[in-house]
Amino acid sequence: MRYPVEHLSIVSSMIKWVVLSALAGMIIGTAVTLFLNLLAYGEGARSLLPFHYYYLLPLGLMLSVWLTRKFAPEAKGHGTEKVIEAVHKRNGLINVAVIPIKLMTTIITLVSGGSAGKEGPGAQIGGGIASFISELLHFSPNDRKKLVVCGISAGFATVFGTPIAGAIFGIEVLIVGSLRYEMLLPSFIAGFSGFYTAQYLGAHYTYFEISYFQHYFIDMLLLLKVVAGGIFFGLVAYLISVTLMQTEKAVEKIPINGYLKALGGGVLLVLLSFVVGEHYFGLGLDTIAETMKFDGAETSTLPWYGFLLKIFYTAVTLGSGGSGGIVTPIFYIGATSGHWYGGLFGGEHQMALFAALGFVSVLAGATNTPISATVMAIELFGLDVGHYAAISIVVSFLASGHRSVFPSQKLTMKKSDLLEIEYGDDIEHSKISLDDKQIERFDNIYRNIQIKRRRYNLKRKRERKSVAVRQKKKTQSSTETSEPTKELSE
Repeated sequence: MRYPVEHLSIVSSMIKWVVLSALAGMIIGTAVTLFLNLLAYGEGARSLLPFHYYYLLPLGLMLSVWLTRKFAPEAKGHGTEKVIEAVHKRNGLINVAVIPIKLMTTIITLVSGGSAGKEGPGAQIGGGIASFISELLHFSPNDRKKLVVCGISAGFATVFGTPIAGAIFGIEVLIVGSLRYEMLLPSFIAGFSGFYTAQYLGAHYTYFEISYFQHYFIDMLLLLKVVAGGIFFGLVAYLISVTLMQTEKAVEKIPINGYLKALGGGVLLVLLSFVVGEHYFGLGLDTIAETMKFDGAETSTLPWYGFLLKIFYTAVTLGSGGSGGIVTPIFYIGATSGHWYGGLFGGEHQMALFAALGFVSVLAGATNTPISATVMAIELFGLDVGHYAAISIVVSFLASGHRSVFPSQKLTMKKSDLLEIEYGDDIEHSKISLDDKQIERFDNIYRNIQIKRRRYNLKRKRERKSVAVRQKKKTQSSTETSEPTKELSE
């Protein structure tokens, strides 16, 4: 009797979650499509303004701060982080007011030129809807968490048009180094349901074709460039995480009203645009697309440090009260940094390829999601680029260190055997140090180096002394020889 009961329980559980996640995905897909359409309408209305749209940024940031403070403080910042925090600390419970407020504040921020993304609102809208459904059906805390993860997957898949990567991202982003396999099926169903609902409702997505990489081949020299590129992308990802965190802390310490901070942040970015140009406002999707073309006229006008400016614009936008996601700016930073890196080797083909690799590799390093980033590379760029992307992604994931743009992620692994980690509640509070044995080993190496250095210096000192003695004797001998000669001449 054991096996029939076991399989019946498994089948009944599967049916339950297939139905729930499919329905949740349809609702989330509809809501996120509404968000995307409103955002597109807002961006299209910019042309009606008699001045540059980003002049509205200071006002947009102040309005975003007011709406968030007044109606839903949980909607502050980039949404995916708040959903992760809700899953780990509140069993997936999310205030339903977050859904409309996050939608409005993100549209206001992006339309007025704020440097943010659209995936965070997608994840937060998805998670909020899933949490609301769970409350209506009186789910247990565990089931609520499970459905909220489905909401993240459906939101991400619907925003970017990558259902498989979206499903895996919803699971992988929660814990660094661990996957909840029991959530795979509902996440996949929710991701596909949300994606196809959005397509049915008319959502449009951008897919990139690196056309010269249509045949699989291995180039060892290119592999070396890809590995080095992975290290570079990991360092860029580290810089993003640190800049966001430090900027937020710095803004919090400024002893003025929050609305004045928002006003000041917007004015700063507008004034900076007179010096560096207007490429760094908004989503920057056109710039991303241009980096992957062989004749990228748009990116040819960008300075090599353009990705650094985008990091600054994003950090100031979010730190001073703007609302939106972080993944789209990461895509921009990854694509432009990769475009510059590829240019070091010459040729537009290299620039386009490394723009694509940077697109997904910086994502993996900044969010600690190498598996979903690899799947995204295949979904967006094709299998042949995916082979190289997989290497670059894993290297970037390791090289970025134990940092994340989502500090509420839990850490269950270490990226180096040389490290000792005291795992905390989240990645931000996990203590990281060298392993005691490694400290002892490094101490021994250092002592040996010091001993060898002292021996070498002592040897050199003796040699110099010996040379000086010989030189002195030679001088004295020369003097004694010259004196009799002088006497004879006299």
